[in-house]
Amino acid sequence: MRKFYWYLTAYTKKYGITFFLSVLGAILIFSFIVPRVASSMEKSNRQYIGLIGEYTFVNLPDVITHQLSAGLTQIKEDGSVEPLLAERWTIEQDGKTYRFVLKDNIYWQDGTPLRPEDINFNLSEVETIITPNDIVFKLPDAYAPFPGVVSQPLFKSGRMSHYFFMDRPSLVGIGEYRITDYELRGQHLSKITIDGNSERFVYKFYLTEQDAVTAFKKGEVDILPELAGHYDIMDWPTTQVTETVATNRYLAVFFNIRTPLFNKNVRQALSYALDKAPEEVRAYGPINPKSWAYLEGAKTYEKDWERGVERLLAEIPPEPLGFELTTTALFQKEAEEIKNQWETFGEKAYQDCQTSSAVDDKSTCENAKINVKIRISNFPDTSNFQVLLVGQESPSDPDQYHLWHSEQSTNFTGYKNTRIDNLLEQGRQNFNQQERTEIYEEFQQFFLEDAPAVFIKYLTNYEVRRK
Repeated sequence: MRKFYWYLTAYTKKYGITFFLSVLGAILIFSFIVPRVASSMEKSNRQYIGLIGEYTFVNLPDVITHQLSAGLTQIKEDGSVEPLLAERWTIEQDGKTYRFVLKDNIYWQDGTPLRPEDINFNLSEVETIITPNDIVFKLPDAYAPFPGVVSQPLFKSGRMSHYFFMDRPSLVGIGEYRITDYELRGQHLSKITIDGNSERFVYKFYLTEQDAVTAFKKGEVDILPELAGHYDIMDWPTTQVTETVATNRYLAVFFNIRTPLFNKNVRQALSYALDKAPEEVRAYGPINPKSWAYLEGAKTYEKDWERGVERLLAEIPPEPLGFELTTTALFQKEAEEIKNQWETFGEKAYQDCQTSSAVDDKSTCENAKINVKIRISNFPDTSNFQVLLVGQESPSDPDQYHLWHSEQSTNFTGYKNTRIDNLLEQGRQNFNQQERTEIYEEFQQFFLEDAPAVFIKYLTNYEVRRK
């Protein structure tokens, strides 16, 4: 026994460190590296995708959240809502209470069943009541679009393995795909990996479109699914480009109606002055044309300089029509075209004013001329502008309350119309879809007549992928 001890002691002194490092290396290889390599090899279909924006687990982009999980409801293409994880819902107390009954046998990705107490949408001013089989939401006021609110995918906090014996925070959803890895840049995600049964999606995040295009050129990503601008990579023979007209996003000229210069006649005149986009991309109003509430045949403001001049000279502005058009670099080309058309239109209005027998004081004709200055801003200030050319997103429900109701702080144009206010209030408190359709059709009719904005076109989305 003593002899064995001597041999063991001598061996340990000579080879102990080597033996220890070998064991440690084997543990690391078989516990971490081999499983990761094996997992990677199992995913026969791997996609490297570049997205633009800064994200955390709290505000992941929709393309990822809907891949990872599902909501109580789901929104169809026409904006109508149907149950998903909920079996059904009922509306109580004149629209102030919604009761959702969950489907049976719904499980989180960690294998635990979905229970009503797991559901948390973090809705302000909404009281949530849990019962054994359903979840009840009590709202301060009746709100017809609420079933669409709970279409947000559900998540709960979880932990995932990270190197050897460590773990770190993650999200647990409901569905086939799950988060298997991620990297951070400060507090924001720089990369997130999502695995399905035979697929792997590696999303990388970039601050700007140009950064994402540069990453594509370097080979960091193979797909850029959401480009708004046109770049040289779209002309490469090795890339495939798909254009999609996003009817839920439109480009429009918004007037600051707090400015006395932009009365209804001036707004209508400026609307008639502009060329309109081709029919396949042209936007006519703020509601998605695929929506069940969309009104066909509303006022379109086809280019008509004769009518535009008539509206302008019906009440000649008390001061010259000089103003600033604010936009982003993305829409600078469109802004230049609008500027040229408005200024040329102003020259015609001036000439017609000089020869009009209806205008007695010809000195006022100078006020019909139009002078536009363009200001480019990466982040336009919606609290300080005269005319704003920006993109806007149409909500899935036709409710336009937040953008156009006079009492809303989010109504950045300062638009006020008591009839419109009344229609918007009715629209969100009525639970009959046919009646809501009639309300929003009437809203579109009178809203477009008032011309608080010029709707230019639906925005085009470009997907670029390597062949």
